[in-house]
Amino acid sequence: MRKLLVLALVGLAAQLVDGALGMAYGLTSSTLLLLVGVAPAAASASVHLAEIGTTLAAGVSHWRFGNVDWRVVSRIALPGAVGAFAGATFLSSISTESAAPWMAGILFTLGAYLLVRFSRPLRTNRRGGRLRGRFLGPLGLVAGFVDATGGGGWGPVATPALLVSGRMEPRKVIGSVDTSEFVVAGAASLGFLIGLGSEGFLLPMVAALLIGGLIAAPIAAWLVRIVPAQLLGATIGGVIVLTNARTLMRAADLDGTARPAVYALLAVAWVAALALAVRALLRTRRQRDVAATALAAVSPATVSPVPVSSTADPAEDRLPTPAAVSSGGDR
Repeated sequence: MRKLLVLALVGLAAQLVDGALGMAYGLTSSTLLLLVGVAPAAASASVHLAEIGTTLAAGVSHWRFGNVDWRVVSRIALPGAVGAFAGATFLSSISTESAAPWMAGILFTLGAYLLVRFSRPLRTNRRGGRLRGRFLGPLGLVAGFVDATGGGGWGPVATPALLVSGRMEPRKVIGSVDTSEFVVAGAASLGFLIGLGSEGFLLPMVAALLIGGLIAAPIAAWLVRIVPAQLLGATIGGVIVLTNARTLMRAADLDGTARPAVYALLAVAWVAALALAVRALLRTRRQRDVAATALAAVSPATVSPVPVSSTADPAEDRLPTPAAVSSGGDR
């Protein structure tokens, strides 16, 4: 009972992170299950089955808050489902001994990516145009395969790619990725059901993760507007790297004297990434403050009013003339 309660809390925390970053529910949950000795295929299968419920709740919550671009969802979800089904079939067909280092390696790599990604300033400028299907389709296929074979990865692969494109608001990227993950989780679960049978799902753990995730989903959809993604992403990335490093060192047969040195090196890298994340966050906030101050300096008093015409639109009456704007800027 105590273990199930801990898993419920992990599911809650993982969903808060996932809803705020658009990633890391599967990474966090799968990492914990591997840590307590669950077989890789069973861990990924259980997490994806729980994600059917959590992603549905997250999708509805993001939709209610206006965070979903349904065009992107429709073009990324189906290829993602195909990739997830293929990944689940692949993971189900290999032995536990072979799957453990494979899965830990994927999780470690994605955790390291989070450290690097969130230790730098996040892109805020947007470019015009819409994302094309020939970009979204392959992205969904790769992200779905990585997600199923690694126990997580849909968000860490899909979310940064959409953010870097510069053609979507960050909150809509996160909401769209979370919403499309419902289809991906369902396809992965079907693949694991065919490959492992119903005994491949650890139902008590699934229930615990699901309950925690359902509680957190609406909160996360609200937090996406206010949470500092820089700190959250770097923190979770460090946790994932450190926990999966143990499995990789065991697979590489590193002796007892080398392991503390590796852990110390990873810890130093984690602290450095957190420091860089704080620096980037403060720099971004200073830039926003400077921009806000510059806009406030152009007060309405410096803009010459336009004579009101009885036939003019009231909204147009409040717009300054080009000459007035020019003179105001010169001052």
